[in-house]
Amino acid sequence: MGSQDVANSADEQRMQSFTRAVLADLSGLERMLIEQQFEKGIRRIGAEQEMFLVDSACQPASCAVELLERMQHEPRITTELARYNLEANLTPQVFGDRCLRTMETELDALIADVDARASEIGASVALTGILPTLRLSHLTLDNMMPNPRYFELNRAATHLRDGAFHIVIKGLDEIDITHDNVMLESANTSFQVHFQVEPHEFAPLYNLAQAISAPVLAAAVNSPVLLGHRLWSETRVALFQRSIDVRSSTHKRRATPPRVSFGNAWIKDSILEIYRDDISRFRIILSTDSRDEDPLKVLSDGGVPELRALRMHTSTVWRWNRACYGVHEGKPHLRIEHRVLPSGPTVLDEVANAAFFFGLMASLADEWPRIDEVMEFDDAKNNFFAAARHGLSAQFAWIGHKTITAHDLIVGELLPRARAGLASHGIHPDDVSRYLGVLEERVESQMTGSQWALRSLAHMAAAPVDVRMRSLTASIHAQQRSGEPVHKWKLAELHRTRDWFPSYRTVGQFMKTELFTVRPTDPVELAAQIMDWQQVRHIPVEDDHGKLVGLLSFRALLPLVARGHDPTSTRITVQDIMITEPITATADTPTLQALEVMRANNMGCLPIVDADTHLIGAVDVYDLLEIAQKVLEDFLIGDGERGRTSGRELPRG
Repeated sequence: MGSQDVANSADEQRMQSFTRAVLADLSGLERMLIEQQFEKGIRRIGAEQEMFLVDSACQPASCAVELLERMQHEPRITTELARYNLEANLTPQVFGDRCLRTMETELDALIADVDARASEIGASVALTGILPTLRLSHLTLDNMMPNPRYFELNRAATHLRDGAFHIVIKGLDEIDITHDNVMLESANTSFQVHFQVEPHEFAPLYNLAQAISAPVLAAAVNSPVLLGHRLWSETRVALFQRSIDVRSSTHKRRATPPRVSFGNAWIKDSILEIYRDDISRFRIILSTDSRDEDPLKVLSDGGVPELRALRMHTSTVWRWNRACYGVHEGKPHLRIEHRVLPSGPTVLDEVANAAFFFGLMASLADEWPRIDEVMEFDDAKNNFFAAARHGLSAQFAWIGHKTITAHDLIVGELLPRARAGLASHGIHPDDVSRYLGVLEERVESQMTGSQWALRSLAHMAAAPVDVRMRSLTASIHAQQRSGEPVHKWKLAELHRTRDWFPSYRTVGQFMKTELFTVRPTDPVELAAQIMDWQQVRHIPVEDDHGKLVGLLSFRALLPLVARGHDPTSTRITVQDIMITEPITATADTPTLQALEVMRANNMGCLPIVDADTHLIGAVDVYDLLEIAQKVLEDFLIGDGERGRTSGRELPRG
């Protein structure tokens, strides 16, 4: 997330000073490029691992502050936006020999260390692009890491917008929500890889990274679910852009690009093009308190400037391939940060994805030194979003005006090139086989992390959404510790233990959302027919805008039948016999409270509404009977034998 030393950007005088500092840093960078002061003759790679922290019930565990206090011995572990996120920064490696195996070993050790410390406070690590058990109730400022940078980012972002963040994503399901802060960004975790380049090769290699982002992502997708909805194969791509989209409606009408983007064109000559564009297009929203470096003076004195102001600003423009300036052991260098890859499913899968990217960068630079001359930028951009939506099923417009599926392109053309690229840089043959072998098997089996998750959810389709998401997370958590890559995983199974009762604590966790409704002016015979066809005994009554205005029960039809009326042929309307002020609950109503309300009022159905009385779901007695059955199965049946108790107590509360 970049430097944590920030100041309030609402101070105009300070912002003016900081803006001048950004421009001075850019002038310093330009001078360094002219004078060829950058490190040469070496290629390095690196990575950043973002991760979720979860509790024993597979819910987000907001314990990062306490965990970091326990890990002061480990400077490679640092904060992320939310209290349930952490980030690990790996040691840069020279690109060659056993660098990939070293990366895997270091990452395994770091995660094991975090896991061990987290276990002391009842938490552990989960690697997944979006945690399936996340709910909107987790995405509040109470769960934001207590760090000035994050709160200032939220203040500046919400100030620039003229309303709440509106998230609409359509996939297998559809999600349409509004949110009043930037915490939706914390739903995403990534495995970001770095590739050091020399200044003269930056432009062609950056363009190449853009072009190969689509096939690399298609093989790596691992984020199909957000807030219980099945969306894109890599929903992170859609969510990240929308969760930090600070454009006002006016800016959107002018087609101002979002701060999270793929870009709009190939670059031609230099890294300066990206930085100039970032400064020209995007308002500075974060600044530092002090200015203690004059980059031109530092250069004149024979030093290396840190360019902190420029780096601060560009850290708030989230390109999927980001240009980076850094200093390593006193020497300045340039990097391409490839931000496309999701976290997980396993460390082995992640390093396999990285190996594919590094191998393609190494080989295709020789085969297509100017990718911008053989491929249209719009094709590269469309390919990227197709990969995010459809994974290995995506259709790509590839070099030579060829249309090809992601699967066929990767297996038939790109994997052999990636192997050659790794070999040309001296990567150990065993490691080439290990990592690209994993990726090839994953692609051939069509079992990416996203596909595994979607098949698992379909396998558990009969269970409530909350239970399926927790079962999915539990399986991810368990199987990524097996060391087996995702294409060898078993599908997730429904699993109920004492720890799963949080899935039923509130009615919003198991309410039905696929409802059959009628309007108050509908003829009652329509309601009667729907009850018969769909085998339901209660029908909520809503207006044209989804507000609950009544409830019709099967009992209301019985007097009509008793008086000799045929409900399917009478002229009575729904509003004539409906309950006009039904008792309702909200999604966060405790289940026991809802049960007591239904019992006390002899209710068979409890409508669930939001703060504006819009109908969002319903709970009926059959849902509660199903919960009761689960309780009896879990706590009164021991060793799988019915009729025998295990001696365990029923849960209290």
